[in-house]
Amino acid sequence: MTTSEQLFEKAKTLIPGGVNSPVRAFRAVGGNPLFIKSAKGPYITDEDGNQYIELINSWGPMILGHAFEPVEKAVRDAIQYSFSFGAPTRKEVEMAELITQMVPSVEKVRMVNSGTEATMAAIRVARGFTGRDKIIKFEGCYHGHGDSFLIAAGSGAVTMGTPDSPGVTKATAADTLTAPYNDLAAVEALLDANHNQIAAIILEPVVGNMGCVLPEAGFLTGLRELCTKQGILLIFDEVMTGFRLAKGGAQERFGITPDLTTMGKIIGGGMPVGAYGGRADIMNVVSPAGPVYQAGTLSGNPIAMSAGLAMLHHLNAHPEVYTRLEEIGDKLVTGFRNGLVKAGLNYTINHIGSMFTLFMTERPVTNFTEAKSCDLPLFGRYFHAMLKRGVYLAPSQFESLFLSVALTDDLIDQIIRANEESLLEIVG
Repeated sequence: MTTSEQLFEKAKTLIPGGVNSPVRAFRAVGGNPLFIKSAKGPYITDEDGNQYIELINSWGPMILGHAFEPVEKAVRDAIQYSFSFGAPTRKEVEMAELITQMVPSVEKVRMVNSGTEATMAAIRVARGFTGRDKIIKFEGCYHGHGDSFLIAAGSGAVTMGTPDSPGVTKATAADTLTAPYNDLAAVEALLDANHNQIAAIILEPVVGNMGCVLPEAGFLTGLRELCTKQGILLIFDEVMTGFRLAKGGAQERFGITPDLTTMGKIIGGGMPVGAYGGRADIMNVVSPAGPVYQAGTLSGNPIAMSAGLAMLHHLNAHPEVYTRLEEIGDKLVTGFRNGLVKAGLNYTINHIGSMFTLFMTERPVTNFTEAKSCDLPLFGRYFHAMLKRGVYLAPSQFESLFLSVALTDDLIDQIIRANEESLLEIVG
């Protein structure tokens, strides 16, 4: 039995399912999870000493690779002054100033401790600002594990949601409406059926949690116009796309300015942190400036702020990072497409910048229903075939891959060869 297997067996007696976040359990791909001991640059190493080229990068934030030296140094320097104060620090102000400079929609920002906290607070702010109760989210968009987001679609476009998890009340579910991603007509139907009741529409501008799914032409623009017309706040969940698809995130890339934006651990250099921000008049309803309460002892803690400042200052000063990310994404996706041709397969690859997903289906994937048409057992075999060749992918068909500039051309070629061999293996 490997060390990872021993740890997993012990973990299952101590932790629900043996993991502290469900996808880590490998249930979507079969087998047992690897327990990771260390990571550096493009590599992770497990407890048994096996090294893998890694294409998850802590689900997005390690855009410069693992243990990037300036970020690591910033953490070491900050620790000597203590870990947390529960009081204001200079670095919180510096981080807020940097975010407002980089993200088009953000005039004021509030630090929190995770992306989930950020989205929960953002919809509370939207409700407090508009005086309305309901929100619209999209099937397949994941905004953390807050009650308001764990809602499945009803039987039709104007049906109220039903709880997708035990513990979520029907009353909470009644205030969350769902629509298919990329379906503007469904959103309009919801608005017509719930006139003057919608506080916010929240979405991932590029989805990373049903695999990588891009907005179709006119979708984001249409949402922006509907929200403006009806006094609804448009919230972009950029926990994954923020500072990755461009310095200003997806909103900069697509030229669409939301009213509120949520951000995640990239602003902590990969450490536990999040933030939400937007127009000053909206953010001014947040306590203590206004009546909408939100608080956190560790919010804006000095260690995470130090790491995040090192990360964002580097991205701000080095636009060539984004040029290189585009090159890496293009090379890998071209290689993966060629591998599909050699294997005689016509599967779908969705790609933008440094995010992409190979879907095990021949149909286009523009929403969650289409994503669910994938051959999931086949993806599981593909995942393990890649792992056997030293490439660690997201252990789920319904996750995007996230690339880093730590990938060299030689490593890109190695990943492309592994993909080609893996595809031939699973169809052979």
